[in-house]
Amino acid sequence: MIPFRKMHGLGNDFVVLDGRAAALPVTPARAAAVADRHFGIGCDQFIVMEPPPAGSDVFMRILNPDGSEAGACGNATRCIASLVAEERGADRVVVRTIAGELPVERLPGGLWRADMGPARLGWRDVPLAREVDTLHVPLALGPVSDAAACSMGNPHATFFVDDLDASDVATIGPKLEHDPVFPDRANIGFAQVLAPDHIRVVIWERGAGMTLACGSGACATIVNAVRRGLTARRATVSMPGGDLTMEWREADGHVLMTGPVATAFSGMLDLESYAA
Repeated sequence: MIPFRKMHGLGNDFVVLDGRAAALPVTPARAAAVADRHFGIGCDQFIVMEPPPAGSDVFMRILNPDGSEAGACGNATRCIASLVAEERGADRVVVRTIAGELPVERLPGGLWRADMGPARLGWRDVPLAREVDTLHVPLALGPVSDAAACSMGNPHATFFVDDLDASDVATIGPKLEHDPVFPDRANIGFAQVLAPDHIRVVIWERGAGMTLACGSGACATIVNAVRRGLTARRATVSMPGGDLTMEWREADGHVLMTGPVATAFSGMLDLESYAA
């Protein structure tokens, strides 16, 4: 039996296992089974804490509910940083993922600020299947068109819409996720700008579907909104699960994300009872 925690950031929820002391029998199939909300514990992402490489405090491996591996997850980054910070009595932690190092610091009021690194704006960086202006990707389906794309460790495309409530994200999102222009699939965001410092967004996550919040999606939203001249570099990004404070720092192009973390419950998991 393996201890686990069920954590979340704004309802974007995770099953967290600690594999730092010894390797765990995690496979994509087992992660997908545990993530199932009917037959497993249920989560948006399955997270394994692993021994850190030099310069980091912990390595965070991220598996989606379909078993695929993700490069970044902003809400999980804050959750994992909070665990390590509490262990060490520290206010700053560096989380490493396959996409790079993410420094996280504790702020007053139970908030955590993660430096999600620079936005990657080149078409190869997203990546896209061909050379395209990432500020205006010729992508359209039904009522939406003209996406802005970037990478935050994961590929993202953002559509800016006049009425978010009229956008059928659950129908359009999965089709656009698999559009041939995205060789690695993509997270699809639907954003409505409410004010120069306030954006409302819903994200269809690659490999996960509809989620209550998406940290890397919020990062992509502020970046693409600023690139389009729609908002300031600092804004509140509102998602179904709550708000994140976002900033696309002009000095170095890094995206800063501030929000809460929470532990819902903990327990013991018989991981080997799931087919590998």
